[in-house]
Amino acid sequence: MNEVQGKLVGEQYVILLSGHIDSGNAPAVEKAVLELIGKEPGRAIHIDAEQLDYISSAGLRVILHLRKSHPELVISNVKPDVYEIFEMTGFTQMMTIEKAYRVVSVEGCEEIGRGANGTIYRIDQDNVVKVYNNADALSEIQHEREVARTALVLGIPTAISYDVVRVGESYGSVFELLNAKSFSKLLETEPEKMDWCVREYVELLKKIHGTVVPEGELPDMKETVLKWAEFMKDHLPEKAGEKLLSMVQAVPYDDHMIHGDYHTKNVELVGDEVLLIDMDTLAVGHPVFELASMYNAFIGFSEMDHEIIKKFQGFDFETSQLFWNKVLSSYLGTDDEETIRQVEDKARIVGYTRLIRRLIRRQGLETEEGRTQIEFWTNKLLELLDRTDSLIFAKNELQLEATKENLPTVMDFVERNLEEADCPAKIQMQILMAVEEIFVNIANYAYAPGTGMAVVRVEVKRDPGAALITFMDQGVPYDPLKKPDPDVALPAEEREIGGLGIFLVKKTMDEMTYEYKDAQNVLKIRKNF
Repeated sequence: MNEVQGKLVGEQYVILLSGHIDSGNAPAVEKAVLELIGKEPGRAIHIDAEQLDYISSAGLRVILHLRKSHPELVISNVKPDVYEIFEMTGFTQMMTIEKAYRVVSVEGCEEIGRGANGTIYRIDQDNVVKVYNNADALSEIQHEREVARTALVLGIPTAISYDVVRVGESYGSVFELLNAKSFSKLLETEPEKMDWCVREYVELLKKIHGTVVPEGELPDMKETVLKWAEFMKDHLPEKAGEKLLSMVQAVPYDDHMIHGDYHTKNVELVGDEVLLIDMDTLAVGHPVFELASMYNAFIGFSEMDHEIIKKFQGFDFETSQLFWNKVLSSYLGTDDEETIRQVEDKARIVGYTRLIRRLIRRQGLETEEGRTQIEFWTNKLLELLDRTDSLIFAKNELQLEATKENLPTVMDFVERNLEEADCPAKIQMQILMAVEEIFVNIANYAYAPGTGMAVVRVEVKRDPGAALITFMDQGVPYDPLKKPDPDVALPAEEREIGGLGIFLVKKTMDEMTYEYKDAQNVLKIRKNF
């Protein structure tokens, strides 16, 4: 009979079984196990079957007796052949039995990705493994598999883990990613592909943010950010802490997907397909939470020490800044610097909140370097809170001064949104003509003789296709729909100057509405396609 051993591990008593357990030695094995357990009464029992090569029905009866006296019994590290016996006889249904995991080494392997919860290594030409920071990561692995399947079903291109392995003292998930190259590696080794990377990166980001997730499938990121804001109340001046919390509370629930750790090491080029990896941070929420994470990845973490981004992403801080600026401009669909700055400020507020909390929880206040970083980020956060009143923005919304000089910015913003939605060229031309007429009217008359702000919002729907453009200003109340249409049958000498612009809009659009609401002129046009 092989020796039965036992050891105390934390609050559990671990029984180590080895060799064969069959009709010839099962009674002796059971006696030895009971004697060991008797020395540690009241302890939870765990069987380590790493060295168990064979078990017969007689051995199964020993396990069943133990299960009846210790309902919490767990068996781990079970070899595949032995696990098959447990599974065939229904034991896996009545108790926790965990397979043994093959061991994988990442020594000397290329690091191709890094996230909040683990690091991804290439272990051969076809496969990569994500090694989790948490040594007891099995529940995290299960969670990531589930959310990755959810994302895949919803149309997000990603890879699903096909195996779980042991890596050192932790666990890893194995994925098939043939000849994959991260966007970080592309930016590092092929800088001429910067604009291509921006385009593909933003296209995937918009696909993620355009995906509605069934209720309860993913966690709500707002709940997490609220905890960060609550924590910060003890580390900010009272008014600033209250304002931060109220701004987070005011962010509406959003059932659209966000990745939560969307940086260039988590976007892979596999052949000609772009895949998203590292899915354990998947959630739902307002895109400001996503942009905050992205800002930290590209700027925030490295703001004081530019070498950090080089170690993390592989490219330098200047490349990171350029990529971030291009991505934000493309995502928002505008080159208007003020619009981009306003959205970036909102993202930075959430980003700095996370950075400060993270460092404080990691005993940052106990070191001079930590205190310096916390002070730096806190001062930045206080400046932003002083000039920002809301975290909410619409990526399809442009806010700018209503002047004719800003007409090209408005036209470019609308055109980009229409092109992304594959709006037909003729329809685009008609919409752009209407946009020009309406915005010029606002610029000329809404605030005359002064100037003021205007908002232009673009909403494009598919199946059936339709573009809805909304114009808002706080100028003099004016309903252009009440103005009589010009008589286009009159000869030139009898016509009045003006009035054709709004007439053309009404004739070319499928719908045009006006209301004065919340001290704002709100004019909407709709064109089907």
